[in-house]
Formats: sequence, C-alpha cells, structure tokens
Amino acid sequence: MRHLRTKGGEREIDFLVVRDDSRVLAVEVKLSATVGDADVRHLLWLRDQLGEDLLDAVVVTTGCDAYRRPDGIAVVPAALLGL
Repeated sequence: MRHLRTKGGEREIDFLVVRDDSRVLAVEVKLSATVGDADVRHLLWLRDQLGEDLLDAVVVTTGCDAYRRPDGIAVVPAALLGL
C-alpha cells in the first residue's frame, strides 16, 4: 500500500495498492455523498499514465449507492466496505 503525491503537490491519490507484478488499484476517499469530475481528476490522470497497469480506480464516499461513472471510475460507499 502506498500514497502518491507528485513533486509540487499538483497530483495526489490517497491509496495505491501495488501488486507484485506492478499493477495498481487506486483509491481516493471523499467525505461527501456525491462525486464530481473534480474528485476523479487525479485518478483519470493516473489511468492515462499507467494504461493497462491500472487494474481499477475507486472513490470511496459517504453516499448510499455503488456505481460506475461513465468514465469508468467506481464509486463505492464506505458502508459497503464493512468498515
């Protein structure tokens, strides 16, 4: 498990789970029930950087519904994670 912050702080992703084969699951955590384009911009940037090496990108929220955005980013309520 890692955290990503680029030099200068222009890009930041809360959690990166990196497998032994270097493929990555990226997770952002938002204290909001809704997810907007600004909330996923760094995940989309990472997808552009990693291509097929990005297994999935997820935003964990305080909302009630799990869904996948049209851009492919998964949105999952924290309550569904059993935390």
